[in-house]
Amino acid sequence: MPLIKLYFTPALLLLMLSCPLWQLSQSLPMMRNGPMTDSCVLYGRTLLQNITVALSEKEMFHAINCTEQSVELNMETNTPSVCAPKESTCSGIAKSEFDQESCLTEIEKDLRHYYKFLTAQPDPSKLLDKIVLSSLREFMENCFTWSLSADLTSKQAAVERDSTFEERLNLCKVLKGFHIRTITINRVIGYMNSGEHAK
Repeated sequence: MPLIKLYFTPALLLLMLSCPLWQLSQSLPMMRNGPMTDSCVLYGRTLLQNITVALSEKEMFHAINCTEQSVELNMETNTPSVCAPKESTCSGIAKSEFDQESCLTEIEKDLRHYYKFLTAQPDPSKLLDKIVLSSLREFMENCFTWSLSADLTSKQAAVERDSTFEERLNLCKVLKGFHIRTITINRVIGYMNSGEHAK
């Protein structure tokens, strides 16, 4: 038993000391031209993990094997090309500079697009809200406070009916696209958090 107390005490002390710092970092909004905060990196990862969980949720995609479906990406934004790191040649065009302002604007457009789509989906079991929408709202509120407007801050009422097969199929495809876009967003946030974009 004394051995457990030795391990438990430092862990408890570390937790006590880090909590006030964690609360401070959570309350700071992301600066448009400043570095991306560690808490925003965490919010982005949480969103990605929750989308991954949602895609495997059998109740949400009843009678559909979501892994076998195609992907529907948001083609109204240019997040992958605008947010490509400087000196990157992934898109076939070498970028000499990284424009953080334009990149954040594209990410905002993506987050708004998916938020509006997901809140319009039938969600009688509230799984979509619990798994994806709550983490998406947290990410937007804590890291993109400038992007929230009245239509996003007021929680939209989900449709209380069961979804049709076509609606579930469409949700699966769009959620797979959101998963891919969230991977891109997480890479960009990690890039901005590292400070490499400012060098």
